[in-house]
Amino acid sequence: MCGITGWLSFSQDLNFQRSILERMTETMTRRGPDAGGLWIDGPIGLGHRRLSIIDLEGGRQPMTAGFGNDPEAVAITYSGEVYNFQDLRRDLQALGHRFETRSDTEVVLHAYLEWGYDFVDRLNGMYAFAIWNRRKQELLLVRDRMGVKPLYYFPTADGVIFGSEPKALLANPLAPRKIQADGLREILEMVKTPGQAIFAGMREVLPGEWVRIARSGLQRQRYWKLEAWEHEHSLDQTIGHTRDLLEDIVQRQVVSDVPLCSLLSGGLDSSIITALASRKLLAAGKENIRSFSLDFADHGQGFASDAVRGTADAPFVTDLVQQIQSHHGEVILDSRELADPQLRAQVIRALDLPPAFWGDMWPSLYRLFEEIRRHSTVALSGESADEVFGGYRWFHDPVAIQARTFPWLTSVTEKYFDGKTLFDPGLLKHLDMHNFLQDSYSQAIAEAPGLPGEAADDRRMREMSYVNLTRFVQTLLDRKDRMSMAVGLEVRVPFCDHRLVEYAFNIPWQMKVFDGREKSILRAATRDLLPASIVERVKSPYPSTQDPAYEQGLRRALAAIRDDTNAPVRPFLDFTRVEAALERPLGAHSPMYDRMGMELAVGLDTWLREYDVSVELF
Repeated sequence: MCGITGWLSFSQDLNFQRSILERMTETMTRRGPDAGGLWIDGPIGLGHRRLSIIDLEGGRQPMTAGFGNDPEAVAITYSGEVYNFQDLRRDLQALGHRFETRSDTEVVLHAYLEWGYDFVDRLNGMYAFAIWNRRKQELLLVRDRMGVKPLYYFPTADGVIFGSEPKALLANPLAPRKIQADGLREILEMVKTPGQAIFAGMREVLPGEWVRIARSGLQRQRYWKLEAWEHEHSLDQTIGHTRDLLEDIVQRQVVSDVPLCSLLSGGLDSSIITALASRKLLAAGKENIRSFSLDFADHGQGFASDAVRGTADAPFVTDLVQQIQSHHGEVILDSRELADPQLRAQVIRALDLPPAFWGDMWPSLYRLFEEIRRHSTVALSGESADEVFGGYRWFHDPVAIQARTFPWLTSVTEKYFDGKTLFDPGLLKHLDMHNFLQDSYSQAIAEAPGLPGEAADDRRMREMSYVNLTRFVQTLLDRKDRMSMAVGLEVRVPFCDHRLVEYAFNIPWQMKVFDGREKSILRAATRDLLPASIVERVKSPYPSTQDPAYEQGLRRALAAIRDDTNAPVRPFLDFTRVEAALERPLGAHSPMYDRMGMELAVGLDTWLREYDVSVELF
């Protein structure tokens, strides 16, 4: 796993801009703390920072390969993992290719040489990379199918700037630190518009897309997207095939030349991945999996169930650890620290954006990953199973199903995702937030594939799955990527394997819930791996602190904004609402709306300060 960046400028020789390229590359050091490289060839400069995972000595980048008399005909800067690289390597060797390293990077480069643009169809993994073709004088930017790894770009008058994170682009003076109305709308609403990168003029390569930049201009093409097809398997065949896919996925993803672990919450998803990884490692004669869980130190109250979390994680974690005998570590976080302004600034520098919507999850993930990185370099996560198999509460609530908006913004969970409560109504009216939300939803639904003659109920649940797999999941993947890579930890997401996503997307909804439970197929496919307590456990999301100490910290930060006439977020806030939020009783009696509003106001203020962002709304 790594950080990549680069600059293509057809009108100049970038050897004379080396210092700028060095600054761009240096911004990626946290993503790649082990090594760095810079390759410049006339109009193109490629930068790379490496987190060594496979072939620790041989996988240095940028990497070149050639044909004929040109040994550097193509060059690549690459981030991610291609899990089927060993299969591809054998195929390429049979076609006459010779390899100098054991790295997947070299395999990707030779696959491009052999199959051209079609090589992307053969890749299985999470990746973002750029390939320069000297002969064609073109740059190819590629992102994995589910968008697990990020890739941003900023078109210029004579080329493009790109990088794993916005900070790499912002290190180039051509990319402005500016947001306009569309960017602010994205910040204020729990909606992730594909391709939107918040900063003015900046874009994200879409999941499953390649972008080609040549002298003739910029071309975009999707090489993968979700499609609808008839599901021909019986229930038993579906359960069996799901298990087969999971076995193969985890087998591929435990491959690593550095210490590997799992993120274990005691929920169904993370327990499945941990148990399968344990079996694969032990069968290969390796040490059992190391697992890590998270909990909060108690500074005033114990766990209490709420509308989102019905049970604490710890007892279920213990049940699995005792069954599989993993080498387990528990990370205990101090809730008071999570509201620390310095930690918030670290999170924002990792994200390049203001964190909002359960804002304590960002610093808690940062600290969790920071502690895990002391022991492991790669972690397996159960993220995205809820989107793939329909685990969230809104998949099973009639109000959310019938609503013509994003299901997480309905009455089931709306209060947990509304950060606009302290913002000026006049600003929200100017931004036309209602129509923005409806337009975003309409765009998503229009994209959703369907089958001819599909029943209305089946069509609706397919739409529900689609918006979760293309909108909601991206926010979670972005959070996990930024918080983990900020400390040099690679997190792999087995449930995002595109083969599993495609298959589950086309399982009829009634089959997905055949036993009346959420994620019925997944439970049935893995029941033998898990303790009964976990098989029967109801969905419980990533833990958020219930300690009033965290909210006290938020309130102090909000009060500081109220008292600072130069605070950059002040023009956006309604201070009657701010005062009301600060005066309400702390803790259980304080509405969740207030906490989400405080999260967004404080986060946006910190971001505007840290990044010196200009806002142009009119």
